[in-house]
This record gives sequence, structure tokens and C-alpha cells, in this order.
Amino acid sequence: MNLPNKITLSRIVITVIIVLILIIPFNALGIDIPKLFVAEKVVVDLRYIIAGVLFIIASITDFVDGYIARKQNIITNFGKMSDAIADKFLVNSVLIILAASGFISAIIPVIVVSRDTFVNSLKMAAGSKKGAVPASLLGKVKTICMLVGISLTLFYNLPFELYNIRVSDFLLLIAVVLSVISAVQYYVDMKNFIDIEK
Repeated sequence: MNLPNKITLSRIVITVIIVLILIIPFNALGIDIPKLFVAEKVVVDLRYIIAGVLFIIASITDFVDGYIARKQNIITNFGKMSDAIADKFLVNSVLIILAASGFISAIIPVIVVSRDTFVNSLKMAAGSKKGAVPASLLGKVKTICMLVGISLTLFYNLPFELYNIRVSDFLLLIAVVLSVISAVQYYVDMKNFIDIEK
């Protein structure tokens, strides 16, 4: 297994750790997780800070594995498949947990997961006729907004929260809108390669 694939698999492992940190009921198990007080109005759960640090590390690996694979010309089918799975696993699982915990609206993971399902269905329907579709500028901006927005949410939108500026919510909103637009764009690019029975 080459280095980029190992980095990709490490992202999946980190995601599992993040999920466990956020869903395990530590208090019920008798483990006291300290809460941090930032100013007077912001109480921070240390679990989300740890998850935020791990999320940033995982996000960085998303860029590193692709860079190394392209630079060393070792792009493989397994690498492309595992990278896509790792990306969706990281983002979607954290979005679902944040929604379940009340940090974000449930509509965000619903739209994002639905969009991913729609795009993946298009890919399967088109098969190998279209080939790989390179990431567009729109897709890259969407990804950056999503990753930064989730990171800020895990860090309780600090330091912006101290000034009542919801930067995390704004970035996630932009990411969701761009997700929908990119899905439509993807359909337009792929529709001629999809076999539809008449």
C-alpha cells in the first residue's frame, strides 16, 4: 500500500476516534470531562475541542494524500475510492453528530447527505463513460467552507462567539448552498452519459 493510501486510511481511523469521543456518554461511565469557561457566556465542552483538533488534522490529510499521489504519480483506483469514502465519512458523520447535539440545524446534514447520495448515484449510472470529473473551483470553495465551518463549530465559534458573530453558521450555509449548486452542475455535466430507458 502506497503512502497516500495509508494517509487516507488514517483519516478514516481519526474519524472513528472523533465519533467515539463525541458519542460516548463519559458522564454515565463515571468519567468526568471538564468544561472550560470562556468569558461569562461561553461554556466549552473539552470533548469538542479535542474533536476539533482531530478534525483539523483529518482535514489536512485530505489535502496531503492527494498532493502526494499527484506529485509522485501514484494515483490508484483504490486510492480514489477510499479517498472519497474517507471524505464523506469525516464530514457527514460529524455533521450528523453536531445536528443531534443541537449545534447546527438538522437540515444541514440532510441536504449534504442527500446531495452526496444523488451525485454518487449519477456516477454509478454513468459508469465509466464519463470518466473522472475533476474538482471544480466551486467544489473546492464548498469544501473549504465546509471544513472551516465544521472546525469553528467544534471550537464553539470562538473567538467570533465572544462578539456574537456567527461565522461558523455563515460558512456552513455557504457550503450547503454551494453543495446544491455543484450537484446541479454535476448533473448537467453527466446527463448525456446516463442511460435512461425510454
